[in-house]
Amino acid sequence: MYPDPLFSIGDIDIYAYGVCMAVGIILCFVFLLWVFSYRNFNEECTDKMLLLGIVATGIGILFAMLFQSVYDYIADPDGGFKFGNMTFLGGLIGGVGSYLLFYNLYVYVVAPRAKSKLLQNNMNASLTDALPFIPIAIVIAHAFGRLGCSFAGCCHGPETDAWYGMYMYARSLGGYATVVPTQLFECIFLAVLAAVMALLYFKFKFNCNFGVYCIAYGVWRFLIEFVRDDDRGGFIPGLTPSQFWCIIMVLLGIGYFFLYKYVFKKMMKHPELQPPVNGKKAPAAAEGESTANDDAGSEK
Repeated sequence: MYPDPLFSIGDIDIYAYGVCMAVGIILCFVFLLWVFSYRNFNEECTDKMLLLGIVATGIGILFAMLFQSVYDYIADPDGGFKFGNMTFLGGLIGGVGSYLLFYNLYVYVVAPRAKSKLLQNNMNASLTDALPFIPIAIVIAHAFGRLGCSFAGCCHGPETDAWYGMYMYARSLGGYATVVPTQLFECIFLAVLAAVMALLYFKFKFNCNFGVYCIAYGVWRFLIEFVRDDDRGGFIPGLTPSQFWCIIMVLLGIGYFFLYKYVFKKMMKHPELQPPVNGKKAPAAAEGESTANDDAGSEK
């Protein structure tokens, strides 16, 4: 809708797409910081998980560009390997993968051998305690990213004269046109998904939002790919690169429900049931509850 720079700082142009990404990432971490406090995560746990999140976000952005560069090179080897455009699923894979790698290296390799108190593990919660709400934060950031896509003119659908068409800048068409605004459709979907997962977690104490996220977004993205009109390169014959990863994502989401029931549920430390941190009162929803009751919502 507005691909031109909003303003410039010296020689650096600031675009609406970048502003939307920045706002989404900031809100993502603000939300996480609030939930860590609300659910009684201690200061060390909060600091270390947020630091890993910041590192993983940076790595995710690099992977988003790397994946798209690989797709473009496969589709057109003569064009050379160019680093620039991004794909969300590549960033998700890189971000989540690096977070899991660094977290497990710290907890199971570094911390048990560390003599420095700074590196020792005195966290009152584990990653399994944070997984129920981390997907909400990811979706918040992603929703703002898709809003940014509508400004940049990427990720749009084909030209249309239907009532839901929107006149906007379409980069693959080389100018303004009335197209299917798939970016805005996805932005709305993500906002609804974030609200649903928040309701499940905060009201019903549902601990499998990671599985819900993988399945819901995987199915949505697989279907919306049929409507998107911007070429993202080739990967598997008959499927777009994103559709291939969506299949993996849905399978991972299904598998997560079983992993939670037989593995992750036993690994949760439930900080909300522990004595208040720094003299703060534990969340009312957790007072007087047992670990078994905390999971009741996910087993009905």
